[in-house]
Amino acid sequence: MSRFKLRACLGVAAALALPAYLFAAPGAPNPPDRKSDSETEKADGGKFQPFKADSVSSSGTVTIGGQAISYQAIAGTLIVHPKDWDDVPRDPKTDKNPGAGDEGEGKNPTAEASMFYVAYFKNGGGTRPVTFVYNGGPGSATVWLHMGAFGPRRIVTATDAHTPAAPYSLTNNAASLLDATDLVFIDAPGTGFSRIAGKDKEKAFFGVDQDAYAFAEFISQFLSKYGRWNSPKYLFGESYGTPRSAVLINQLQSDRAIDFNGVILLSQILNFDLSPDRPTGNPGIDLPYQTVLPTYAATAWYHKKLPGERKELEPLLAEVEKFALGDYARALAAGSDLSAADRRSIADRLHQYTGLPVEYILKADLRIDGGEFRQNLQDDAGLTTGRLDTRFSGPDIDPLSQRADYDPQSTALGSAYVSGFNEYVRKDLHYGEGKSFKHSIQTFGTWNFQHSQPGQNQRPGSARQGSNVMPDLANAMKINPNLKIQLNAGYFDLATPFYQGVYEMHHLPIPASLQANIEYKFYDSGHMVYAKDSSLKLLHDNVAGFIRRTSNLGN
Repeated sequence: MSRFKLRACLGVAAALALPAYLFAAPGAPNPPDRKSDSETEKADGGKFQPFKADSVSSSGTVTIGGQAISYQAIAGTLIVHPKDWDDVPRDPKTDKNPGAGDEGEGKNPTAEASMFYVAYFKNGGGTRPVTFVYNGGPGSATVWLHMGAFGPRRIVTATDAHTPAAPYSLTNNAASLLDATDLVFIDAPGTGFSRIAGKDKEKAFFGVDQDAYAFAEFISQFLSKYGRWNSPKYLFGESYGTPRSAVLINQLQSDRAIDFNGVILLSQILNFDLSPDRPTGNPGIDLPYQTVLPTYAATAWYHKKLPGERKELEPLLAEVEKFALGDYARALAAGSDLSAADRRSIADRLHQYTGLPVEYILKADLRIDGGEFRQNLQDDAGLTTGRLDTRFSGPDIDPLSQRADYDPQSTALGSAYVSGFNEYVRKDLHYGEGKSFKHSIQTFGTWNFQHSQPGQNQRPGSARQGSNVMPDLANAMKINPNLKIQLNAGYFDLATPFYQGVYEMHHLPIPASLQANIEYKFYDSGHMVYAKDSSLKLLHDNVAGFIRRTSNLGN
């Protein structure tokens, strides 16, 4: 029986919780910039100077499936503005909108973003699909998908261990998607070579809705600049890129009348309240503990921490999923009414599925968050388990910590990706001279999580409350009932657990008939499923097949 069919047979439960931080790709966020460099704040005598779009072209060849594909690469920037901007010129002496009144505060704020992209166009491709690709964070550049998954050149890293220091190896990427689609890799405002400037620039671009609007502006401009309005169109987002995709696809289709053929989601989280990061901050809401349990089981299985012998992973996961939304859900819902005997019985079951000691599970009140699991799974060996990819392990920083202090997968791969891209973009794409590349930026504390759901005039909650963008994706599917969705997830992802994504999809507020528009693909890898060679090949085949089936090109 397929993984999807196994899950489709399971019962459901409901609850919510809140993460303290989100899901950046490898590499700890950079500290906030204390001073603006010349690229970020352009000034002339203290006056704001608008960004200017630029681009540089190069060419190359990639071999995929034994076939050489020649392409043109364009690295450059497009300039976008916030939602309430208009093109009424300002007085260059006062930097004010003449029609805005004494305060100069009208619909023409000076904040703007210069968004960096690398586009790859197959030579002689004719009418081809075009796929817009981005990572997440929020605050991450798109170096990870570019250099690890789908660009024509790929960085070589270790499978589940720390990659040795430079020199790093760049190689032909036989899993590039250029055989199926043209590609546009986009850095979010402020990340990579993208820059923001002007008054209240963080407020203008650092937020769920603000970010999606900037991407919608970028895509609209790109379609015009390169004449791709009539191409089959796709979004591909990873991690925070998946909620971005949900909000973005709804904006593109409902506000701009730009229908897309498909949305491809990798390592999904649409409802932030389901995150396994610190759900203890939302007592009484237990669903995060349930949807993360299959990932705990997969991780314990991988590290041989389960009592007894379990040869096959997938039968184990099916069993754990049933328990998570069955007996475990009922036990958690009982709260203090759960008897001591039933509490110990559930703790014994959790021990069988997580490898953690029964007494520890009881002390945790049957509720273990992601950081606690990672700190304690390999405690006997003095090892911390990875977050983005639990196959990775590293030495404990503080063996007495309640939760893990760092992510071994991030530190294992980050340098290779950042170094490899800096080498590639400057030498092969001929872009970036005199510019610094920001693989991640610090957005915690400035990111606005308030979100206007479709049909709602008010934004619920405070600026740091978790958002739920499931209604956005649902609305996009309803207004375009031909829109197809592909969910890709790794079994060893503890940042965005695979079963959480399945649960979200099964609870989208859409007609039952539209559930057939969603397909599910799973991998024995982590958050960056492409960090494992065999999973990368499978990811390519799944995504390329999805695009070919849904492009309306008859191929």
